[in-house]
Amino acid sequence: MVQDDRHADDRDEQESEDTSAIDMDEVEAALRKVRDPEAEMTVFEAGLIEDIRANDGHLTIDVDLSDFPPQETQSVTMTLMQAVSEVPSVERAHVEHVQPRPKMEGRAVGIGTADRVIAVASAKGGVGKTTVATSLACAFATEDQNVGLFDADIHGPNVPELLSISGPVHSDKDGNPIPVDADGLEVMSVGLLSSSAPLAWRGAMAHDALSELFEETAWSDPDTVVLDLPPGTGDVALTTLQDVPVDGVVFVTTPFHAAVSDTHRSLQLFEENDVPVLGVVANMGEFVCEGCGHPHELFEGSDLIEALEVPVLAEIPFTSEMQETPRPTHGGVTEYARELRIAVQNRIKEIWNVDVPERGIDLRDVPPEERRERVKKGFENVASGEWFFIISDRDPTPVREYLLEIVDKEGGLESFQVKRQNPETWMARTQRS
Repeated sequence: MVQDDRHADDRDEQESEDTSAIDMDEVEAALRKVRDPEAEMTVFEAGLIEDIRANDGHLTIDVDLSDFPPQETQSVTMTLMQAVSEVPSVERAHVEHVQPRPKMEGRAVGIGTADRVIAVASAKGGVGKTTVATSLACAFATEDQNVGLFDADIHGPNVPELLSISGPVHSDKDGNPIPVDADGLEVMSVGLLSSSAPLAWRGAMAHDALSELFEETAWSDPDTVVLDLPPGTGDVALTTLQDVPVDGVVFVTTPFHAAVSDTHRSLQLFEENDVPVLGVVANMGEFVCEGCGHPHELFEGSDLIEALEVPVLAEIPFTSEMQETPRPTHGGVTEYARELRIAVQNRIKEIWNVDVPERGIDLRDVPPEERRERVKKGFENVASGEWFFIISDRDPTPVREYLLEIVDKEGGLESFQVKRQNPETWMARTQRS
């Protein structure tokens, strides 16, 4: 049975729904009162809640009751219905029985089973995106991690050629495709499934094929999957943002002004879809002349990349080293790839590990019924003129009105600012007047 981390996934999906008419904190608090008397745990702790969706006063709860005998499922369903029906903002509720994600010994189905997914993208083709993605995956594999490389460039799947690998792709007993092994690096690509004929699929065909591979590929429990996206911001990129829990994206561009301009627009697409931008790789900006030994810029105005206002993770010259076949061994990756891997790891840590500042409180994973009291106690210890911080897994903007109620007789707030640190974490800071 899936454990408590499923609840974190539930919150991710709740944030994308229209919850304006329903108080999700009250819904969660009501459901936490439903306990398994034998296991002595809540339905969340037991991993029964798969998803909670709200829309205009209508609530749908997806539950996994596959471990319950048929005579008990109706009783559990009615108990859940009764619990949420007591929430004033819920006009109508429905409990949907769903099946858990299939598991198999030694393998996990779907790209979402990876501990982290790092996408590599570009606004234009020909900037070295696939070379960077493949080298980055190999560099991660040198850390003795289980690493996967997913080639989602469905119209130009070049990863198999870069790694000098080929099919056939075998399947497990359930028919799920198993990635091809490249010296310990697991690789999945449409290029491994097709012949050498050109791929000219229309949007719907590409969408369906890619979605199936995302959902059905049977990985060996990877720590990291590097996802090579097609260039641009077309249907495949949008499909990926909808189907895959991407932890961060690395953009590859040359310092050419048109490429940088297009990259800026692509960055906005990912940011609007709550995908953290880890940074940019400036590729092929210069080459070292064999005759004179001096570096020469290939594009004028290479400082254009600074205008993107995102970290530069690596600057890779045009070099024969990057044209060699990478391998997931210490001698099979370039120094540029190793440095990029370290930069990506540091950015992931910076974005996803949010520490609680001094004179701050952490509301992440705190039950809804305890949050207001936690805020009150923390704020009462803040002196006039001092800053007070709130770290939360939900937008803490409504807390402002509650704090104004507390200080109504004594003064007010100098300011109240909210910033989303990452797709799962917000930080609010306020100063007591």
